[in-house]
Amino acid sequence: MAAARVPLWAICVLRVALATVYFQEEFLDGERWRNRWVHSTNDSQFGHFRLSSGNFYGHKEKDKGLQTTQNSRFYAISARFKPFSNKGKTLIIQYTVKHEQKMDCGGGYIKLFPADVDQKNLNGKSQYYIMFGPDICGFDIKTVHVILHFKNQYHANKKSIRCKVDSFTHLYTLVLRPDLTYEVKIDGQSIESGSIEYDWQLTSLKKMEKASAEAEGWDQAAKDKSQDWEKHFLDASASKPSDWKGELDGDWQAAMLQKPPYQDGLKPEGIDKDVWLHQKMKNSYLTEYDLSEFENIGAVGLELWQVRSGTIFDNFLITDDEEYAENFGKATWGETKGPEKEMDAIQAKEEVKKAQEEDEDDMLMGRFSGRENSFKGFHRRNEF
Repeated sequence: MAAARVPLWAICVLRVALATVYFQEEFLDGERWRNRWVHSTNDSQFGHFRLSSGNFYGHKEKDKGLQTTQNSRFYAISARFKPFSNKGKTLIIQYTVKHEQKMDCGGGYIKLFPADVDQKNLNGKSQYYIMFGPDICGFDIKTVHVILHFKNQYHANKKSIRCKVDSFTHLYTLVLRPDLTYEVKIDGQSIESGSIEYDWQLTSLKKMEKASAEAEGWDQAAKDKSQDWEKHFLDASASKPSDWKGELDGDWQAAMLQKPPYQDGLKPEGIDKDVWLHQKMKNSYLTEYDLSEFENIGAVGLELWQVRSGTIFDNFLITDDEEYAENFGKATWGETKGPEKEMDAIQAKEEVKKAQEEDEDDMLMGRFSGRENSFKGFHRRNEF
């Protein structure tokens, strides 16, 4: 009997049910976003955000996001959510950014903060877990930052990841997996991936810790094993002498029948070093140096500098499900990217047409002015 086919909608519902969405923001409820996002008051000169879809867009309402509004300013704003740990889980950070002003110098990245971050005093010195997204300045800096906080230091990905530099909306996605792999996507396409261990240049640090822990652990195991091994060679028929005084003579031990084959640091039988190290170390140094795990994630924010304002941030998502993130990206950015480019093209044509008409008007005015001057000159010449 053939198995019944499961409808596609049921699979989609199941996928959504299995995904954990820690934070999702599309700014679809107008000015109510101000109840969720907190402007930092750490500096009175911080720039302000407004809700806007910009001068061109794919959908006037769906494309509304947080837009920077003042030139040459620092910005600091954040939103809280229920704290969580991604230990043993995949972590996906995703959002859209649009440099409508054609960014010359400034950040378009976001930061993930610990739950105890002081939102009202958020500033450049506030500790964060992850910094991810584009940064542009002049001709040299056009990069995607992926910076992770680890052991009270910030570590940047050693690979150069180029960001988008045009004025359209782009979808940025960072995936950190529990197997210590990562992936960076732009517009749904993978542009960089690899090992967190190697691409953040912590391999040497891990090797040092591993060697130290290995030596210490193995020495102790060898010592314990040697003691157990020597017990097999003690004279079981021997008994403690009647005149043995523990206070003076110490603990009594039976004489050995023969010298055991274990000596001078040789490995005791019955223990496999590689197996023991794997079991002993997998829950110590590997976990300690796992850059993809953060215990108390509780806020997301924008803390950046911009020379020329106008950037729009939208469609924030923090989840543990890669498929959910992919579908969310398609349902938001994927639906409006085409119409956005169409509107921009229409506006560009209208601007060209308007410029041509103005040039033609200027030429006509110039000709008329020239004829008028010639007519006046003719009359002057006839006057003489």
